Amino acid sequence: MTAEMDSILPLELDGVGFAVGGRTLLSGVSLRLEAGSRTIVLGPNGAGKSLLLRLCHGLLEPTEGRLRWDGGVGQPLPGAVVRRRQAMVFQRPVLLRRSALDNIRYVLGLMGMPRHRRREVALEALDRFGLAGLAGRPARVLSGGEQQRLALARAWVVEPDILFLDEPTSALDPASTLAVELAIQDFHVAGTKIVMTTHDLGQARRLADEVVFLSHGRLVEASPAARFFKGPASGQARAFLDGELVC
Repeated sequence: MTAEMDSILPLELDGVGFAVGGRTLLSGVSLRLEAGSRTIVLGPNGAGKSLLLRLCHGLLEPTEGRLRWDGGVGQPLPGAVVRRRQAMVFQRPVLLRRSALDNIRYVLGLMGMPRHRRREVALEALDRFGLAGLAGRPARVLSGGEQQRLALARAWVVEPDILFLDEPTSALDPASTLAVELAIQDFHVAGTKIVMTTHDLGQARRLADEVVFLSHGRLVEASPAARFFKGPASGQARAFLDGELVC
């Protein structure tokens, strides 16, 4: 990372698509994700929402088009830099067979933090997300809400420029959902760009600054949240907001 680069953003997608086994799952997505705003990705099941996040995060390579992290330096950023400055939390958290504390200490080790500092930093992260009392508990026996907050705490210590969240509250009760939404707000206030998929329109209204709407693997519209929810430009999005089945 150069001294002049404060963020790896914006992320530019130019005609991005993905196909497998002769089947096109995503096609022709052109989009620019800027720092600051919270971007909520909406669309019916099978629209390509989760796939879009995985492509942006680098878990998959597009089979058409290209992604470019700008960073304000005028040239593509090295992959190692991009990987260090982003994080992703999945619908079902991927946790190590270790304690909650050691899940975070492991990430800090990968980041190169000196061993003598890892415990203190990990405990601070657990405390921030209401998990201090569960530090020694095996991560995989925590409740669904606790596991999701642990995944967020683990992402927090990375200090990411951008955080991708794929349906992070879909299997949670209202109290756990609120805790996760408050944690997401903490990331936003700290300056992390949020890109999140959700099927919960109430949640989208609460969290979104801008909405990206996908259908049939294509980007249908992208607009400020207030405009989208007041009157989306496409018939597909209007039908989706009205609760109709969008095929």
